[in-house]
Amino acid sequence: MIRPLRTLLALFAVAFISACASGPPKPAVDYKSDYNFAAVHKVAFFHESGEVSGNNPIPLSDMARERIDTALENALQAKGFVWVEDASQADLLVSWHLVTQDKTDVRTYQTPSMGVGYGRYGGYNRYSMYNCWGCGSQTEVSVQNYTEGTFIVDMIDPKLKKSVWRSVIQSKLKEKQLEQVQANTVATAMFASFPPP
Repeated sequence: MIRPLRTLLALFAVAFISACASGPPKPAVDYKSDYNFAAVHKVAFFHESGEVSGNNPIPLSDMARERIDTALENALQAKGFVWVEDASQADLLVSWHLVTQDKTDVRTYQTPSMGVGYGRYGGYNRYSMYNCWGCGSQTEVSVQNYTEGTFIVDMIDPKLKKSVWRSVIQSKLKEKQLEQVQANTVATAMFASFPPP
């Protein structure tokens, strides 16, 4: 299985079909509150879109990049925006960025520890067949290494040369293959609140 494809699906956690998943993560969205989003009709890709960074940046194949680009195009077109190839004709430019970071999850928990004594010296009586002379707890430590993926989408005003809207999803990466329909689902979630009211 190609690693970049596995990584991307994990990043697009909102599209996972998993029996144990409680629900897709919601993107964190921020935007320039005084920006006139009602004037936005045409969109295009920013020339630097598709960067990958982090402490273990994973090179993406052309196929993986194309799936992401297509998903973002589909999501915006479904909202009525016109996609243009010439970025100079766009009202806003779309830029996505993938950040992967190695993480360590350390958890401590208490487990019961007890000993059992019988008879006269063990505290035997008619109400209890044993007494707990060594009851207590011990600390267990669980260490899990994993990779966290952060997928960031910016909408950039070409005149201001600044981002005016951002959507971010974070997830632990899992080894599953990315399908176009899943990428479309994630992109739709990313742009669910675009344009802002």
